[in-house]
Amino acid sequence: MSADSSVLSASAHQLIAPSLTSVTFEYRDAPQTLLSDSLRHRSLVWTRNSHGLVGFGTAARLHTHGEERFARARAWFAKVVENAQIIDPISRPGSGLLSFGSFAFSFTSVFESRMIIPQLVIGKDEHGAWITVTGTPDEVQGISYDQALARATAAMSDAAIPATTPGAIKLTSGQLTAGSYVEAVRKALGHFEERGISKLVLARDVLAQSSAPIDLSGVVHALTERYADCWTYSVDGLVGATPEMLVRVTDGLAEARVLAGTLDRAAAGAKDPEFAQHRLFEDPKQRNEHQLAIDSLTDSLNPISHGMSAPKEPFILQLPNVWHLASDVRAQLRADATGSLPSALDVAEIFHPTAAVCGTPTKKAGVLLRELEGLDRGPYAGPVGWVDSRGDGEFGIALRGGILEDEKLMRLYAGCGIVPGSVPEDELAESWAKMRPMRQALGAE
Repeated sequence: MSADSSVLSASAHQLIAPSLTSVTFEYRDAPQTLLSDSLRHRSLVWTRNSHGLVGFGTAARLHTHGEERFARARAWFAKVVENAQIIDPISRPGSGLLSFGSFAFSFTSVFESRMIIPQLVIGKDEHGAWITVTGTPDEVQGISYDQALARATAAMSDAAIPATTPGAIKLTSGQLTAGSYVEAVRKALGHFEERGISKLVLARDVLAQSSAPIDLSGVVHALTERYADCWTYSVDGLVGATPEMLVRVTDGLAEARVLAGTLDRAAAGAKDPEFAQHRLFEDPKQRNEHQLAIDSLTDSLNPISHGMSAPKEPFILQLPNVWHLASDVRAQLRADATGSLPSALDVAEIFHPTAAVCGTPTKKAGVLLRELEGLDRGPYAGPVGWVDSRGDGEFGIALRGGILEDEKLMRLYAGCGIVPGSVPEDELAESWAKMRPMRQALGAE
C-alpha cells in the first residue's frame, strides 16, 4: 500500500469528510518488541514503556490554523467518524479508526495544526496487540488478516529512508540567542507586578545542523530506550519524549500529569542523596511554581468533571536528565445536555495552554510571551497525541523535542518557568538541561 495511494486532505476553509472503512485485527503472537521493531523515519508514533501506537501512510488529513484550529479539527474528525464503517472487535483505546494530531501552541503561529488518519496502525497495550487498516471501502472491504500483515510490511518499507551513517551535529543559535534569552528573563521579572503576572514560561530554540540526513527512526529509538517513562511522539517531523501528559481520556475518565519545578540532575551533589528533596521539594520557589500549574489545570477541569482527585503533595519525578515536581490528577468527565462525554481532543483544547507552558494567568502571560520571546513556537508546547472514534485518546504537551525543518536540520525547543526570585542565568542552564534528551538522541551531547 503506497503512502500516497488514497490521501484525502482538507484545508482549514474546506472541511472534507471522506467515507472511510476501518478494519481491526488482533495481532497474533506479537513480540514484546513489536512497536520498536516498527519504527520508521516517516511513521507516526505515540509510545511509552513498549505500549502505544505506530501509524503509517495517510488515509485522510486536515491542516488548519488560527483560533479555530481545535474546533475545525473536532468538527472534521466527528464527520469522518460519522461517515465511516468501523469494524473493531478489539474495542480498546487506540483500536479502530483513529487520528494522530499536532497543534500549534499559539493561534498566531504560521505552523499548520494537523490531524492525520493513518492507512495502517500497529497498536499494543497490556492486554495484547492489534493491527488496523483504514482506507476507502474499495481498498479495505473484505481484507484478511494475512493481507493486513502484508500491507504492514509494505507500509514500513514506504516509511523508511535509506540507511546512512549518522552525521556530525553542529548546534547554533535559533531565533533567540542565549544572551537574548537571559535578557528576556530579566525583562519578564521586571514586568510581573505591573502586568499582574505571577509566572511566565519563556522558551528558546537551538538549531541542530547535521552533516547527513537525519533518520527520525534512530532519534525515536534513542528516546524510547533512554526515556522509557516519557511519552515518545513523532508526527510529521515533530519528535520528542514528553514527561507531561496534558490529558488521557479512557471511557469518560480524564487523567493528567502536571509538571512544574525542575532541577538539573547534573547539578546534584555526589554525596547528597537528599539533593532533590532539599533543592526541589522543599524549595518555596519551586513549590509555588508547581502549585500555580496545579491550580490552572483544576480550574479548567472543574466545569467539565466531577469526583476530581488531586494530591495534596507532589512527588519527585526522576528522569535521566532532570528531576521534576509532578502531580497526577484524575476526574470523571461530565456529560453534556445530549448525554455525550467530552473526547480527548475536547479536553486538550480546554486545557491548552496550561500554566506549566504559558504562565499565570494564562491570557496575560500569553500576551507578554509574544512580546518577549521573539520566536514562533510552532508546535512546541502544543498538544500532540491521538484520539479514536470513541473519544478515548492521549494528548501530551510537545516538550523535550524538536521539529525537522529539512532532511539535515532540526530545531530544538525548551522553556522554563519564570517566577519572582528566578535567576536568569539559572534559567538558561535549565533550558540546556531540558534539551539534553534531543541532543543525546541526535548524538550531539
